[in-house]
Amino acid sequence: MKTTLFKIFLSLVSVLLISSTAMASRILIHMDNSQANHLKAYGIAYWVLEQGEEVEWLLNYRGGSFMFPNTQAFQNEMVIRGVSYQVISEGEAVRILEEISSPSQNMDVMKLEVAPKIAVYSPKTAQPWDDAVTLVLTYAEIPYDVVFDEEVLNNDLPKYDWLHLHHEDFTGQYGKFYAMHRDKKWYQDQVREFETVAEKYGYQKVSQLKLSVAKRIREYCAGGGFLFAMCSATDTYDIALAADGVDICEHMFDGDPADQKANQKLNFDNTFAFKNFRLRMNPMEYEFSNIDNQAGERGLKEGNDYFNLFEFSAKWDPIPTMLTQNHESTIKGFMGQTTAYKNRLVKSEVVVMGETRSIDEAKYIHGTFGKGFWTFYGGHDPEDYQHFVGEEPTDLNLHPNSPGYRLILNNILFPAAKKKKQKT
Repeated sequence: MKTTLFKIFLSLVSVLLISSTAMASRILIHMDNSQANHLKAYGIAYWVLEQGEEVEWLLNYRGGSFMFPNTQAFQNEMVIRGVSYQVISEGEAVRILEEISSPSQNMDVMKLEVAPKIAVYSPKTAQPWDDAVTLVLTYAEIPYDVVFDEEVLNNDLPKYDWLHLHHEDFTGQYGKFYAMHRDKKWYQDQVREFETVAEKYGYQKVSQLKLSVAKRIREYCAGGGFLFAMCSATDTYDIALAADGVDICEHMFDGDPADQKANQKLNFDNTFAFKNFRLRMNPMEYEFSNIDNQAGERGLKEGNDYFNLFEFSAKWDPIPTMLTQNHESTIKGFMGQTTAYKNRLVKSEVVVMGETRSIDEAKYIHGTFGKGFWTFYGGHDPEDYQHFVGEEPTDLNLHPNSPGYRLILNNILFPAAKKKKQKT
C-alpha cells in the first residue's frame, strides 16, 4: 500500500515539474536569415502586446529577435501566420540574456510594453498609387486608423502614439503632377477635395491649409508623438515649414503668382531635417527642391543601387539600434518622387542611419523634436525600384523577408519601448 502511494506521489510530482517547466518556457522568434517570414513576425510581436504580454526585443541578437512567454495560443498564431519560432527553456532564455548583457557584445534588450496606437495620414479618396506603409501594416496584420486634414485640424492626433505621413505634398502644389496629370479625373477630384476642406476651415488657399496641418503635426511630435514619413512627405513637410509666410505656389495651384524671391526668404530654423536647400520653382518640373538626389544626378541604376545601414552601439545608442534591426546591412535601393537626400543639405544634428556612401546621399534619417521623434525614409516602395503612377501595388506575399520593408516595421514597434502602462 505504501509503495503504491509513493508511486502515485512521484507521478504527481513529475506532472507538476513538467507543467512548471512548460509554464516557464519562452518563445524565441529569431530574425536572422533562418526566419521564414520577417514581416509577419513583427505582426506577431504586436499581437502579443495586444494580448497584454510584454515582448523582449533582443537588439542585434540573431537579427533583432523577439522573446516572450510561451503559451499554446501564441504558438498557434505563429503557425497560422507562417512565422518561424523556437520554444526554449527558462534556463536557455537566461543564458541568452546573460550573453546579451556582456560588455563585450554589441547587444541589448529593449522591453516592449504596450501596443502603440497607429494612424496613417492619407486622403480618404482613392489614389492612383499605393503606400508602402499601409501595404506592410496590412500584410503584417497590424491595425491602424486613417486620418487626414480634418482629423488633424480637429486635434485627433494626440489619440495616437505613431503617425505615418502617406505619399503627400505639404506645399499645396498637388504633388507637382500638373504637367502630366492635370486632365486626369483623380487629379481633379483631389483638387476639389482639398479646396473644399480649405474653405471649410477658413483658408483661402490649399497651401495655407497644408501649412496649418504641418504645424499641428509638429505640435504632435513636440508633445511626444512618433512621426514617420516616406518619399515626398519627407522633403515637402520641411519645405512647407521653411516657407511659412512665403508664397511658393504658382497661379495654377493657388490663383496668383509665386514670390520670385522665395528662396531668399526660407527659414531653416523651422525644419526638422534639412538646411540650405533651394526650391525648384518651375511648376512643370516634377521636383520640389534640390534636397532630393534625382536620377540624373545619382548615376546609379537598379543593378548597382544599394544603401548601407550604420551599426550603432546597442547599449549606448538604443534608438538608432532599434530602427536599424535587420538581417541584412546592405539593402537594395528604390526610387520615388523623393528618392534620397543630399548629405550636405541634412542638418548636423540629424542621425543618418542609412546612406549610399559612393554618392554621399542619405536614405534613412532620424531625429528628435521636443519630447518626440521623427524618421524620414527616402523612396516609394522598397520592393519596386521605380514605381509609376497607376501601377499595381506590390504583393508582399512575394517578399516576406524584405529588408527594406523591415525598416518600416522597426519604426512601428519603436513607440512600444517608450510608452508606459497606465495605472488603474
